[in-house]
Amino acid sequence: MAKLDYLSPPDLEQVRLAYRFADEAHLGQIRNSGEPYITHPIAVAAQCAEWKLDAQALMAALLHDALEDCGITKTELIERFGSPVAELVDGLTKLDKLHFNTREENQAESFRKMLLAMARDVRVILIKLADRTHNMRTLSDAPREKWVRIASETLDIYAPIAHRLGLNQTYRELQDLAFCHLRPWRYAILSKAVAKARSRRRDLIQKVQREVETAFANSGMKVRIAGREKTLYSIYKKMDEKHLSFAQVTDIYGFRVLVPSVIDCYTALGTLHQLYKPVPGKFKDHIAIGKLNGYQSLHTTLVGPSGVNVEFQVRTEAMHLVAESGIAAHWLYKVNSPQEVTNGDRLGSKWLQSLLDIQDETRDAAEFWDHVKVDLFPDAVYVFTPKSQIMALPRGATVVDFAYAIHSNVGDRTLAARINGEQVPLRTELKNGDVIEIVTAPVSTPNPAWLGFVRTARARSKIRHHLKTLAQADSEGMGEKMLAQALRAEGIQKLPDNTGEHKLIWEKLLRFTGNKSRSELLTDIGLGKRIATIVAKRLLTLLTDSGEKPDALLLTRERYTANETVSQGGVVLDGSENASVQFATCCRPVPGDGIVGYLGRGEGLIVHAEDCAVARKLKNKDSERFISVEWSDEPVRTFETEVLVTVANGKGVLARVAAALAAAEADITHIDMEDEAAQDAADLRFIIAVRDLTQLDAALRNLRRTPSVLKAQRAKSAQQIS
Repeated sequence: MAKLDYLSPPDLEQVRLAYRFADEAHLGQIRNSGEPYITHPIAVAAQCAEWKLDAQALMAALLHDALEDCGITKTELIERFGSPVAELVDGLTKLDKLHFNTREENQAESFRKMLLAMARDVRVILIKLADRTHNMRTLSDAPREKWVRIASETLDIYAPIAHRLGLNQTYRELQDLAFCHLRPWRYAILSKAVAKARSRRRDLIQKVQREVETAFANSGMKVRIAGREKTLYSIYKKMDEKHLSFAQVTDIYGFRVLVPSVIDCYTALGTLHQLYKPVPGKFKDHIAIGKLNGYQSLHTTLVGPSGVNVEFQVRTEAMHLVAESGIAAHWLYKVNSPQEVTNGDRLGSKWLQSLLDIQDETRDAAEFWDHVKVDLFPDAVYVFTPKSQIMALPRGATVVDFAYAIHSNVGDRTLAARINGEQVPLRTELKNGDVIEIVTAPVSTPNPAWLGFVRTARARSKIRHHLKTLAQADSEGMGEKMLAQALRAEGIQKLPDNTGEHKLIWEKLLRFTGNKSRSELLTDIGLGKRIATIVAKRLLTLLTDSGEKPDALLLTRERYTANETVSQGGVVLDGSENASVQFATCCRPVPGDGIVGYLGRGEGLIVHAEDCAVARKLKNKDSERFISVEWSDEPVRTFETEVLVTVANGKGVLARVAAALAAAEADITHIDMEDEAAQDAADLRFIIAVRDLTQLDAALRNLRRTPSVLKAQRAKSAQQIS
């Protein structure tokens, strides 16, 4: 209660009521340490009071385990304490009521619920972090076999979230506590080494402090100087990542210089640089360019007495508050000076908003968690738009990430990019200070290959969402073609529309197939999840029952022209089918080849050459999944195929072969050469794009006439050759 002096009397009364309720609910429950369970909610509420959170958050902290462990309902909480408190508690409650297949899925769903609740109300995560901090402080009382799981989860998820929201004090404590339980032996050795180093360096540290205080006193500036020690986990991580011994880690000790105003930060920096020489390349200005989580400070490393490097951080009191408490500083400010709004609060809420955007596009919990994990470890790079607006992105982010960070429409329409005025590939990684210009085109769409290099969760989820929508529309069109074709084979001229009396027939058909809508059924047929002939036969029965009869003439004609070995209706291909049709890479058919279509389960239509060994194997095993396909008279694009060219090794051979292919107007999309050391003869494999078989034959003829070419042929897959 002593910590709650910032609350009004009515708020205090509310918190007291919540405490009494929680105390009754947890009566008889004991923690692993043997203490009454209520000590845990009290400790969590005490931590929230340190951050000066409001009464609702403190009530939720006291009640946070009531829904989960004590059988109390959300309705009961709403009646007693109001909806906001109940929502906070619900956001904190894990999903025990739902059944999950795996622990990972359960965890992913829990985190998703927590992160989304926090995006709507950041107090949820602050209470959750206070809860996790107390659990980690008392983890030694828990059974030893739980240590690794809980400590790993803390290190992987909760510490990065604390860091992302600027709660540095909590971040450091969670890391150290997790390290202590994950690697107890290393933790013990390091803490001894640090204690030893501390006593050895005490004189040096005191000397530096005296000299710095004197320098500031002489310049007449009011400052507050505090020592700062690196956490054990950050020392361990530095040793591990950079392969250093403990003696080589020089920045274990440092100083914080707190000054009244921003301009004083730079004046103080000048004073320090006059006192000791700065180490080149070790100065960072996080005031002019603040970090993603709102952190602001000047960092400099100076060569102190005896040649020892000492790190200094210079900041104002307000910056220090944000540096230690991050987004929680919002409430601390409200209490101390209501008119100030912190940088950390604005940046934190921006990230939280992006979580909601990702959720809109990602319904799968594990996928959502994959997206968010990427953003939890942001070692940021700072780049500029052509109008000099600064943007922060995670390290390793590419041009495409930048485009999506501006707007999803810019990302979707990205065609090319320039960095500092020079044209660059879209996969180019961004560096600090780059000026990036995106070139867009209305016809441009996201490329599936982008998923291989984008770094931000926002870009990844937007691209996936676009591709899913695209594939859905393509597969629906393909399914409609296939069902119409299968229905013609049953003697019905065209697919019934979804209006009037036919609406009822479609409803009955959907009950039979178990689909929610006509478009979902057609998509399933296009993806090969349902067989068009079976659906067509059922549809015919329903149409016959309603009085429509098959056309005998059409039936005879379709049966007469049908290919006996193929069980479903045919489809005409012109290359415009996008995601719903794939051309098999084992045989790479081109217009002019005899082809067959295989409906992969959930993969859509895969087109093979008739003589392809893979297709023959599939036909023996799965013949009802084959449909007849044929080339359109006017294909709208080129198709890739593979040619094998055996050449006599010598200078300029590759150039001559490439020129022969260019003369036949065949585009080279990929070249594969043998890895072995130069021999008399070598095999070159080219993937080339041609309009049809005629153009391919012309390209092969050109190759055979080329000097140094011993043999040129169309490559077949290994299965086919054997």
